Amino acid sequence: MAEQGFHEGELAVQVRAGVRAQAARLGGAMLAVPDLDGGIAWFLADRDFAVITARDAASRLWISPLFAAPGFLEARDRTLRIHTTPSRDDPLHSLPPGQPVGMLAIEFATRRRVRVNGTLTRTSADGLELSVDQAFGNCPKYIQQRDLEHDEHRAVGHIEHSDRLCAEHTELIRRADTFFLGTVHPTRGADASHRGGPPGFVRVENGHLWWPDYPGNNMFNSFGNLESDKTAALLFVDYDSGVTLHLSGTATVEWTAAGIAGDDGGTGRRVRFAVEAIAFGPLLGIRSDEPQPSPHNPPMT
Repeated sequence: MAEQGFHEGELAVQVRAGVRAQAARLGGAMLAVPDLDGGIAWFLADRDFAVITARDAASRLWISPLFAAPGFLEARDRTLRIHTTPSRDDPLHSLPPGQPVGMLAIEFATRRRVRVNGTLTRTSADGLELSVDQAFGNCPKYIQQRDLEHDEHRAVGHIEHSDRLCAEHTELIRRADTFFLGTVHPTRGADASHRGGPPGFVRVENGHLWWPDYPGNNMFNSFGNLESDKTAALLFVDYDSGVTLHLSGTATVEWTAAGIAGDDGGTGRRVRFAVEAIAFGPLLGIRSDEPQPSPHNPPMT
C-alpha cells in the first residue's frame, strides 16, 4: 500500500509540488474508514444538488448533475442511497452497476461540500446505491455563494451530441465561475471535485480548455488521478438558464514557471483538457440568484 494510504499518482504530485509533509498531516481524515452516521449524513440529507462521476455503458467517463428535493441523499453506515437518477437524456442516465463512482454534494449558499467515493452496487429507475469507501469534507475556498431554486417547468429533455466545441459551448465556458471535474484511478476508483474562480478563469484555445490551479489542501486527489490516468470529464451548468454542458476527454497537468501570464493562483500549475465527446443539455429545473464571488478568487492575469 502507498505511504499514508495515498496512491502513487498523489504521492508523485505532492513531492513535485513540495508539499508531501503537509499532505501527510491532512490525509488521515480523508483516508479514515468513512462514518456516515454523524454530521456527514445530516449534511447530505439536507442537500438538493450533487454531481456524480461514472462511466456510461460504452465505458466513457462523464460527470453529471443530480438535482432533487432535499432528502434524496440517504446515508447510513457505509451505504449511500440516492433517490434519483441522472435525467433521461443525460449521458449517465443508464450507468451500469458494479463500477467505481465519485460523488460531490455541495451547498453553494454556505460554501460547504462533501466528497463521497465508492462502488455503485445497485441501479434502478428510482435511484442508485453506493457502497462507500471514502467520505470527507473540503474547504470552502473558491465556491461562489448562490441560492438555488427548483423550477421544474424549465426542465427540458433535449440534448445535442458532438465531438468539438461550438461558439455556444465556448461562450458558456467563458462565462462560467464554476465547473465540476471527474477523474479516475486504475485501482482506487472515481472522484468528483469542484473548481471555481472568477468568470473567465477557464480559457478556451484552439478547441482545448485550460485553467490555472489555485492553492488548495495539498492532497492533490484529482491531480494524482490524472498523473496515473488522463481520463477526465467536466460539467458546466448555466445557473441562469439551467443549460448543462458535459465534456468527456483527457486532461494533463502542466508545470510552468510560477507567476507567468495566466498563472492566476501563483502555483506554477495548470490543467489542459482535450475534448473527445460533448453532450449539450438537457436543461435542469433550476434557478439561481446573482452569485457572491468567493473572497479567495485570485485576479486573472
